[in-house]
Amino acid sequence: MFKTTIMAIIFLGFVGCTAKVTQCYPSTRNGEASICCPPTEMDVAGVRKASDAFYSALNQMFVGNIAPMDKVWSHEDDVSQLGPMGGRIVGWALVGEEWNREASLHLGGKVVAEHLHVVAGPCMGYTVTDEVGQNMTAGGEPIEVRFRATNIFRKEKGGWKMVHHHTDLSSSLINATGEVD
Repeated sequence: MFKTTIMAIIFLGFVGCTAKVTQCYPSTRNGEASICCPPTEMDVAGVRKASDAFYSALNQMFVGNIAPMDKVWSHEDDVSQLGPMGGRIVGWALVGEEWNREASLHLGGKVVAEHLHVVAGPCMGYTVTDEVGQNMTAGGEPIEVRFRATNIFRKEKGGWKMVHHHTDLSSSLINATGEVD
């Protein structure tokens, strides 16, 4: 009896652990992929809010105000950015430095996220969007911008922080600013 009880406890523990381990990993059943850890409305809303905060911060950065950008990003060594002027930047120290450099250009204008697609899980989320708007050349001439962008967010200390930003290259911005990475 004692052995049977112990075996039952071990079996149930194994089943419970297996269910816990597999609940957040994709699996394939009948040749079709399934997601075992669907996003909650709260996760999607949190990533959407973080995305809105990023684009607000981006527009503030265009006029030289870097403080909001500092708030939306994770300050960890694994963050990265591939921006419209080229280059690949890894680590908050370098990413933050790049945002400061771009703020000093005072590009002006405004960019909005159109056709925002949000995917979120309990700890990570991403958006795919079109960044559409206008910046200015050093001479004050408007430049139309339209980029495809992917943004990745991670939940840190209860809030969503950006960990990666990637846009298409922009020859018009590179030519207008004379900057290229």
